[in-house]
Amino acid sequence: MHSIELFIDGLMKYNFLQTALITSILVGIMSGIIGSFIILRGMSLMGDAISHAVLPGVAVAYMLGINLLVGASIFGILAALLIGVVTMKSKLKNDTAIGIVFSAFFALGFILISLAESATNLHHILFGNVLAVSDSDLVTTAVVLAIILLFVVIFYKELLITSFDNTFAKAYGLKTQVLHYALMLMLTLVTVTALQTVGIILIVAMLITPAATAFLLTNRLSHMMVLAATFSVISSVIGLYFSFTFNWASGPAIVLTAAMFFLVTFIFSPKQGIIFKQKEN
Repeated sequence: MHSIELFIDGLMKYNFLQTALITSILVGIMSGIIGSFIILRGMSLMGDAISHAVLPGVAVAYMLGINLLVGASIFGILAALLIGVVTMKSKLKNDTAIGIVFSAFFALGFILISLAESATNLHHILFGNVLAVSDSDLVTTAVVLAIILLFVVIFYKELLITSFDNTFAKAYGLKTQVLHYALMLMLTLVTVTALQTVGIILIVAMLITPAATAFLLTNRLSHMMVLAATFSVISSVIGLYFSFTFNWASGPAIVLTAAMFFLVTFIFSPKQGIIFKQKEN
C-alpha cells in the first residue's frame, strides 16, 4: 500500500510521470484496437514483422534529423510490400517471406542504430522507457490515436467484412489489398508511437496479448476492441507503476501484466476458459 501511495504522490508532483501515464493509456487504446484486427485476420506474424522492420526507418530518420514517424512509416510499408511481392512472385509461403524480410530489416536497423546512437538509447528503443517520454511524444501519440480512431470509424464495415470473410469481400467488390496496406500503415504508426513505452521487441505483445484476451471473452468485434483496449490500458498503467516503483524496465513490466490477464482469462473465461470447458465435458 505504501508503494501505491508513493506512486500516486509521484503522479501529483512529477510532470514526467503524468506524461508517461497519459502516453501509456493512449498507446494502450490504439494497441487494443489495431491488435483486434491483427488477431482476427491471423496476422500476428505480420505484426511482428512490421514492428521489427521499422527499426532501420527509425535509424535513418534519426540520422537525417526528421520525424521518426516518417522514416518508420516508409520502412513499415516497404516491408509489407516486399513480403507481398516475395509471396506472390515465388512458391514460398507467406510466413517464410515474413521471416526473411523482417529479419533482414531488423539486422539492418540494428547496425544503423548502433552506428548512430549509444548502447543505452538502443536498449530503450528495443525495450522501451516510458518514464523518458517527452511532451512532444505525447502530442504525437494523441495525433496518431486520432488518425487510427478515424480510420476504424470510417472503414469499420469494410474492415469487419474483410477480417471475417476476405473471399466474400473480394466478390462483393471491396478493394481488399488497399484495405490491407492501409491497415499495415496503421500498424506501423502504432508501432512507432509505442517505441517509448514498450520498445520494438515487445510491441507485438501489446498488439496481440490484450486482443487475444478479449477474443476469449466475446464474439463481437466492437466488444472485442473495447475489451482489448481496456486490458491494454490497465496493463500499461500497472506496468508503469512497477517501472516507477521498482525501477523495472517499462516494456517488460507492461507486457508481463498483459500476459497475466491473458492467463487468468484463458483459465477462467466463461465462454472459452479451460475450467468451464472441462465442466462441459
